[in-house]
Amino acid sequence: MTTDAPLAVFEQLGLPDTSLARDAYAYAERATPPFVFHHSIRSHVFARAHARNQGLRAGTDYDDELLFVSCVLHDIGLSEEGNGDQRFEVDGADTAAAFLRERGVDERRIAIAWDAIALHTSDGIAPRKGTEVALAQAGIGTDILGAQRASLPAGLADEVHALLPRQDLAYALSDAIVTQARTKPHKASPLTFPGDLLRRHLPYGAHPSWYDLIAAAGWGDRPVGVTARRRAETPQQVGTLFMEYLEAGDIEGLVSLYEPDAHFVPTPGTHLVGTDAIRGALQQMIDSGARLELELREIRQAGDVALVSNRATLTGAGPEPVVSTTTEILRRRPDGGWVHVVDDPFFS
Repeated sequence: MTTDAPLAVFEQLGLPDTSLARDAYAYAERATPPFVFHHSIRSHVFARAHARNQGLRAGTDYDDELLFVSCVLHDIGLSEEGNGDQRFEVDGADTAAAFLRERGVDERRIAIAWDAIALHTSDGIAPRKGTEVALAQAGIGTDILGAQRASLPAGLADEVHALLPRQDLAYALSDAIVTQARTKPHKASPLTFPGDLLRRHLPYGAHPSWYDLIAAAGWGDRPVGVTARRRAETPQQVGTLFMEYLEAGDIEGLVSLYEPDAHFVPTPGTHLVGTDAIRGALQQMIDSGARLELELREIRQAGDVALVSNRATLTGAGPEPVVSTTTEILRRRPDGGWVHVVDDPFFS
């Protein structure tokens, strides 16, 4: 049944004022929270602006009603009734297809809307699937990540945001996807966009990365073009491998002993976070000709986490040896190898 969506919104933003468009508007407004609903409408406004920039005409070069429906329903998979057992994009596409089918929409048009919704997070694929699919992704990308925002007509973004406030959209939407995925992890398999978001909200290693999947495949594949490296099968072996890799000048081996977001204190008062920063400090150690001797003092292990303390003697980095007591927090990765979470040789 056609609903009476606010005429002012359709007139002010130039939305396609058809029975189907009004039904889709009312459905999305009822089923999704305001930040999702506002995003969905803005996405269409921005998609249509991109179409004009490309010299495309509504009704001639693309189906504006179909573009609107695809945009306004593209996140319906985040609604309660759209929350099935597939990744939210596919659940949304199936839910939208059922909505359109109930209203007698032609199957060819339904297939286009399905692609636009299912592929809206698929860079490099959506642009190859047809004009409406490409425009929908472009408009959605503008509203989420600011892609192509510089090409929007002056004042358009301000106008649409005044009418449809953002409400911290990008973070709110990310939280909604993660909330679904925490409840139903099968909706966020490792190699999907929802899976990437979920991984960032779980303890490191709880959700496998691409390389974790390779390591667990069972085929024994090794990195090509580099010397095969042993992994630390026990917390004690992390120190042993560190000494070996440092002596060999193997920067990649050293970096492999740290989590991507690990903390490292290379010198007193210097606190580095992340493998890019850690790589630079370790390369300086290699370049200086430093050597390290580690003598295990104490180790405490609880499941996949270990607290290790070593007596460390660093030579070659300065005129005098540096002796310290390390504090190291290690974690066991899904492939069984142990790596640093925190490596602080100067903790006191």
